[in-house]
Amino acid sequence: MVISKESVKYSLNNIKQSKARSVLTILSIFVGIATIFIFVSFGWGLYEYIDEFTSSSSADKLLIQPKGSGVPGLDTTFKLLDDDIDVIGRTPGIYEVTGSYMGAGEIIQDDSKKYAFVIGYDPKIPLIMELSNVDIIEGRKLRLGDSGKVTLGYNYMIKNKIFPKAYSLNSKINIQGQDLRIVGFYESVGNPQDDANIYVTNDFMIELYPEKDLSYGMIIARADKNNVNEVAERVEKKLRQHRGLDEGKEDFSVQSYADLLESFTVVLDIIIGFIILIAFISVIVSAVNTANTMITSVLERFKEIGVLKSIGARNAEIFKIFLFESGFLGFVAGVIGVLIGWLATDIGAEILDNLGYGFLTPHYSWVLFAGLVVFATLTGAISGMLPAWRASKINAVDALRYE
Repeated sequence: MVISKESVKYSLNNIKQSKARSVLTILSIFVGIATIFIFVSFGWGLYEYIDEFTSSSSADKLLIQPKGSGVPGLDTTFKLLDDDIDVIGRTPGIYEVTGSYMGAGEIIQDDSKKYAFVIGYDPKIPLIMELSNVDIIEGRKLRLGDSGKVTLGYNYMIKNKIFPKAYSLNSKINIQGQDLRIVGFYESVGNPQDDANIYVTNDFMIELYPEKDLSYGMIIARADKNNVNEVAERVEKKLRQHRGLDEGKEDFSVQSYADLLESFTVVLDIIIGFIILIAFISVIVSAVNTANTMITSVLERFKEIGVLKSIGARNAEIFKIFLFESGFLGFVAGVIGVLIGWLATDIGAEILDNLGYGFLTPHYSWVLFAGLVVFATLTGAISGMLPAWRASKINAVDALRYE
């Protein structure tokens, strides 16, 4: 469908003359487009973040956790102990297995007191560190026999992030009333909780909490990558038999890390889908508003259409004029919506990063930019089709008599 240059100039001149109505129409569309851009870009970025954990470094991991109403390691209603690790280790398809202690740690710096997770692990089998896919950014990792030594999350290196003063390598930090030497810092995970974690060896964890009956908050196992689900079923069966439990009455859960992330992705799909649905409803309302604008434009230019037809304008040309107008309004709204969405997303990402949620990074793609502009243009064009068709069917004689 080709429209002549004269018709384009005529349409643009009419849009210019109806500034107030055109601006309101554009406003109603670009709000929905900007909203869709913001949530799709952040959602896309979050999916990419999750995909990083489904790489080869985590695809072969099984997580065994005690069931309970609280945080693993803090809620001791159900416990995982060393004999459970032995049972899991003897299961066919399991290559390595280790447990991780978890506790709440009281950290004191001068007059400031904070609480954070203290995580104990076996330096010989550091599977828990592979889950987060982070490495030491300064100093070194923990070694077997490191008593009185800790590695810290990234935020302890930053002034006023957790405490007024930043910690440095080889300085001391007071945890649970003990001054412990810092031997390393981990790179940023991207969220405040993980970046505030404290890591010690499992052996020292027992020394740090002498009065606490420690149990593993999590057991991590490396399984046959090609048969992860089958191995998970075997582990569940072995543990059930070991603990004398009936099927369906387990006081523990066995889940592959990939399945855990997949279940998170499903929830994410629902949340983002719901938000985008609301934005689409906004766009539909905008389309109705555009249609109403074009119908009003047709009525206001009834006699003008008659003049155009009387000097030779065909029905198809009249149809193209009004269709172009509605499509052009949609196009302008799409461009503005994408630009405002981009700006808002950049500002939002900067704020989130400053708050410690660096993992919430938006993803930009030409597909997103171009797709939303095309979508807005089509929305405007489709909403203007009926008014354009009605304009093309106006009888020239009746239009010239119209007052």
